[in-house]
Amino acid sequence: MQAKTFTLLFCSLFISGVALAQAPTTTSEDSLTNSLSKSGTAIGGYGDAFYSKNQFLGTSRVDLERFVLFVDHKFNEKVSFFSELEVEDAKVDGGESGGEVSIEQAYLKFNLNANQYITAGLFLPRIGILNENHLPNTFNGNERNYVETFIIPSTWRELGVGFNGNLPTAPVTYYVGLVTGLNSAGFVHGTGLVDGRYEGRNAGGNNLALTAALQYFHGDFRAQISGYYGGTVSESKRKADSLGLNSGIFGTPVAIGEGDIMYTSSGFSTRALATIVNIPNASSINSAFANNTPQTEWGAYLELAYDLLYLDKHPHEQQFNVFVRDERFDMNYQVPANGIYDGTLDQNHIVAGFSYLPNKNVAIKADVRFIHTGNQNPALIVNPNPVILPYQVNNNLIDLGIAFSF
Repeated sequence: MQAKTFTLLFCSLFISGVALAQAPTTTSEDSLTNSLSKSGTAIGGYGDAFYSKNQFLGTSRVDLERFVLFVDHKFNEKVSFFSELEVEDAKVDGGESGGEVSIEQAYLKFNLNANQYITAGLFLPRIGILNENHLPNTFNGNERNYVETFIIPSTWRELGVGFNGNLPTAPVTYYVGLVTGLNSAGFVHGTGLVDGRYEGRNAGGNNLALTAALQYFHGDFRAQISGYYGGTVSESKRKADSLGLNSGIFGTPVAIGEGDIMYTSSGFSTRALATIVNIPNASSINSAFANNTPQTEWGAYLELAYDLLYLDKHPHEQQFNVFVRDERFDMNYQVPANGIYDGTLDQNHIVAGFSYLPNKNVAIKADVRFIHTGNQNPALIVNPNPVILPYQVNNNLIDLGIAFSF
């Protein structure tokens, strides 16, 4: 399916869709958030582990991809604290690559009234589907979809303050946040915005970002639009000028627009999302840091699933979801004059498989990912490894895994 056709298909779905109701309580954190917790302190967590086989390379790996422990506390009816500590790849050894220990969230929540609250600290801005709702037992496939991993960075958290609320007379929620911006010096070719995030660590305070979202939900439908606009240079004006970059709060900006829908009915469910990233001063960033930053990135996916156990006597106690997902994205859709196009970053992924949930907090998963990319650009091959296999535009991965939350 061509990119324009896919985008038009998504737009039609989005215009005709409305949104899914808020998720039911599934963890201790949800209980505290929904004011259902019987204790002042809630402890919980989530994690996932999987086996992955790369058919072309003939390699495989087994990894405890992540384990997250959250500890939350309600001081009173007005003030609560939420935190998540994450360990990736099981352990971190000094001097060895891989593994990470990080704070995924650490923020205070101030309830203003029954319909509005403020968050302050390190939190996840509301953008896309997975950024706020990423428990591994709540999405299909062992890996998070790649559109919400590279185009919209997965579990993207920043320090800042957010204002959340819902309209008392309509099924509409809204969010506006002011958070730390990005660091364009950290952009890396092939990973989009991922390596430009501060994630709460020594973040620059001279550049900031505005984020906002508007969500409509009714019954089993949900539709959302969200956006991001922020600066990427936190240096002093003098240093930024010497690099040929614009400083200030929104200097050398990144803009992101996103829309998504979810719908569930009679065992069937669908998700669709489209997003675009614009970096208007990419040419200046490349001149300053030589990191081949693109001017435009885009991504979209459509997923269909059906619960084979829906007609059973107890359809909500266990599920057996079969699914297929079409993911399209290009991390360098447009490049500036001083950039180099990389066809391998124009990708189409078809993912199909199943998720068996003996209960809603545990999942056993299996899926296959068929990958097709554009051609490799010889201009980007520097000091090639003499024993490396020739690049293949087609490949597939087979994944088996488990996931849990509590």
